[in-house]
Amino acid sequence: MNNSFIAKNPSVLWFLLGLSLFTVLVSILSEAAGTALISTSFLKTLGKTLCLCLVAIAMDVVWGYCGILSLGHFAFFGIGGYAIGMWLMYDRTKDIVVTSLENNILPPTPDEITTAIGSQIFGVVGSSEFPVIWAFSHSLTLQLLAVVLVPGLLALVFGWLAFRSRVTGVYLSILTQAMTLALSLYFFQNDTGLRGNNGLSGLQNIPGLDDVSQATLSLWFFWASAFALGSGYLLFVWMTSGKFGSVIRAIRDNEARVRFLGYHVESYKLFIFTVTAMVAGVAGALYYPQAGIINPAEIAPIASIYLAVWVAIGGRGRLYGAVIGAAVVSLMSSWFTGGGAPDINLGIYVINWTDWWLVLLGLTFVAVTLFFPKGIGGLFDLLARKGKQS
Repeated sequence: MNNSFIAKNPSVLWFLLGLSLFTVLVSILSEAAGTALISTSFLKTLGKTLCLCLVAIAMDVVWGYCGILSLGHFAFFGIGGYAIGMWLMYDRTKDIVVTSLENNILPPTPDEITTAIGSQIFGVVGSSEFPVIWAFSHSLTLQLLAVVLVPGLLALVFGWLAFRSRVTGVYLSILTQAMTLALSLYFFQNDTGLRGNNGLSGLQNIPGLDDVSQATLSLWFFWASAFALGSGYLLFVWMTSGKFGSVIRAIRDNEARVRFLGYHVESYKLFIFTVTAMVAGVAGALYYPQAGIINPAEIAPIASIYLAVWVAIGGRGRLYGAVIGAAVVSLMSSWFTGGGAPDINLGIYVINWTDWWLVLLGLTFVAVTLFFPKGIGGLFDLLARKGKQS
């Protein structure tokens, strides 16, 4: 990272400095550090928020910089969660099964152990056999590769089919939403091997770390989430700051002219779509062990729409804007839906924020679109310009 890169992108240092200070402050105030001013549950909320910020900047790159309104990127986020969740469930269940069979007179055979694990995991859907997609669930290394490769491969195939056909605009958005809906409906089925509507649970219990408290585990995941967000921010700033960034912004503004100049537009769009999908998978793999559970509802199209709303509120085309939008909306959602916001008694009607939060979010999105089209990030740009003028 040379001086010219920093000079061209001063926001990088400010962002990394702010993220580092925030990480240190939260760590000092956490239960694991002994101060307990921040509870473990809220620490998990902050860790999950950092993961949402990471998938938000991936969405901002594909939409704000390249002009592809993808309504399916949260599906890649969910796939990453399922990939790591399969290993977590398998290894955790294996430990429980092996411990329970230790007192048998005859030691269990490998087949008996596998059958017992299958019964524990898939008994909820009336099965005890491992589906083919669980073939590598015993290997942490292979499942970590799946976190990145499966979303990347799906995005590569889908993007190649869509971009080579030169599908653009609202039609491409509808296609990405259709892909997300198809995946969600597929995962809801009991015979897919992912436990249908039950999803994967108990993901907060990390195999081999039974002696480590949840407070400490939550802090570790918070650190990992902060590191991933910082690395992702640095990666995407680097990608969007040079010639490559100029080309994708030109594709966003006038795709036909860029093609006329001799650039292979489809290759640029496919690369961006695939890389951002892989980063979304990493974000999901860090998010769901902190959430403790993942089910097909997480992949529903509405989740990807929320993602677009976060980016729009924060400021499309500004990576720090996407982070601000995701963080603000995520924390506000936790406050309003978690009972933190007091109900408002109007006499004839009581506003319960658990029910009215989505209405408030929708009104906020409309207001930002009409009156602040550059989002919250645009306000920072305005303040920076006024500071230079003064």
